[in-house]
Amino acid sequence: MAENEPLVRWLGGANVLISRLFIADAATNVGRAIRVVGRAAATTAFDGGRGFAGEAGCRLLAIVVVCLAMVGCEREAAYPSRPITLVCPWAAGGGTDRVSRQMAAHLETELGVPVNVINATGGKGVTGHSRGLDARPDGYTLSMITLELNMMHWSGLTRLTPDDCIPLMSVNEDYAALFVRGDAPWQTLPELEQAIREQPGRLKASGTASGGAWHLALAGWLLAANFQADDVVWVSSTGAGPSLQELLSGGLDMVCCSLPEAESLFRAGELRALGVMSPERVEGYEKIPTFVEQGTDWTLGGWRGLAFPLGTPEPRVERMTAAILRVVRGETAIRTAEGDSTFPDFMRAAGFNNEARGPDEFRRFMAENDEKFGRLLTSEAMRSVNVDRFSPMTFPNLLLALFGATLVSLGVQRWWQRRAAVAVADEAPRTSAAATTEGDLGSERLPSITIRGRDSFVLVVLAVSAYVMLVETVGFVLMVAGLLAGLMVWFRVRPWVALLIGLAAAVIVYQVFANVLRVPLPGGWLGW
Repeated sequence: MAENEPLVRWLGGANVLISRLFIADAATNVGRAIRVVGRAAATTAFDGGRGFAGEAGCRLLAIVVVCLAMVGCEREAAYPSRPITLVCPWAAGGGTDRVSRQMAAHLETELGVPVNVINATGGKGVTGHSRGLDARPDGYTLSMITLELNMMHWSGLTRLTPDDCIPLMSVNEDYAALFVRGDAPWQTLPELEQAIREQPGRLKASGTASGGAWHLALAGWLLAANFQADDVVWVSSTGAGPSLQELLSGGLDMVCCSLPEAESLFRAGELRALGVMSPERVEGYEKIPTFVEQGTDWTLGGWRGLAFPLGTPEPRVERMTAAILRVVRGETAIRTAEGDSTFPDFMRAAGFNNEARGPDEFRRFMAENDEKFGRLLTSEAMRSVNVDRFSPMTFPNLLLALFGATLVSLGVQRWWQRRAAVAVADEAPRTSAAATTEGDLGSERLPSITIRGRDSFVLVVLAVSAYVMLVETVGFVLMVAGLLAGLMVWFRVRPWVALLIGLAAAVIVYQVFANVLRVPLPGGWLGW
């Protein structure tokens, strides 16, 4: 025992050193590993030092254990140490996308790591908000949340509420406006209202998903003007950008969105703004009258802000909040064709209202909005806004039904083959029937679906389902490599070949998307 005292003392010193260098959780894990090795050294004596090259071997073993235990340890002060994902729940080209990309560019300068924007569209905002707020709470997934977070759960679209995130800062608040094409026959809001009155249900509008902020803005205007909420047909879309393009192509009669979202088309004369849903005229757009001025008492605006998933470590929340604050104050700049530009410079030039609220004020603001929209969206007058032709689970349920029907049809066909085989066996001569197997009988009359073929079909479907459900948690590379290798082994590829191909394919696809296309894929447990 005495001959191992130097080793035990060395291990104890290493434990103290690591405890000072690394965060508490990592130090605890490393310390435990060191103590385990120390006890093993003290109790076994390593065969008197002969079997393990004496004290030098003990020291080497301890170093190896410490190095292995430190794998994955990060200095908290080093955050961030890898690329950050900013999830935008709306389509490219819209206002939320533009604000997100500017914020990402400035955060890259402030944080010193890439900040990649992902447009996770669909589900009326549910897809993007869910992807961002349900992500791993490690500080590497940031969400650009919008007004829809105050609305979606009241419409029964999701369980997410403002309480399911850590609000960092609101960066923008804009009021809705109503646009028509520059060559449209309506010059003012009253003229458009008269056209709706003469032919209710003929005109079409868009700007976002059905039940989204701009849909609510338009429906609220119609109700305030004594129309029915469906007197203008709402066409669901993934954001203002696609809606404006559809308006110009003649597929829509009007678009409801914020002024900055239509800034370039409006300034170019391709669009006409009939009114803005603000209490007073908007700075920079003084020529556009408010709805109130034109006889309709209705106002509504949207907001955008940044948030982390619940459970994100407080030091990382504070670090990101401080970085965002510097950005919105204009303390960071990026180089553009016109020279250095700050985030407030972009917001002013694009016509966005640069409304910043800190974490506590932002939380209170969302709570107040949530209560307001809860009363509005559950009222009888607005019930039609929440009613869709298809529920959010219609298509997933349809796919599940098709999958079930496929399995049933395979089972029925298998049963029919067995029945046909038995019938053939009964009709055949007794001597030939004894020499004929069930698999051979009737094989020429009916196509055979083997058990392995059926199982292969089910396995592929399960693999795709597992990818969809687990990729955010496990990570793209691990998930794809594992699934590909497993499927190839099932299809009789040699295990080592399947593993190599699976790993190579997953890594290549990940690198192409993350580094070439700058579309980051889910990181999961290991960050890749």
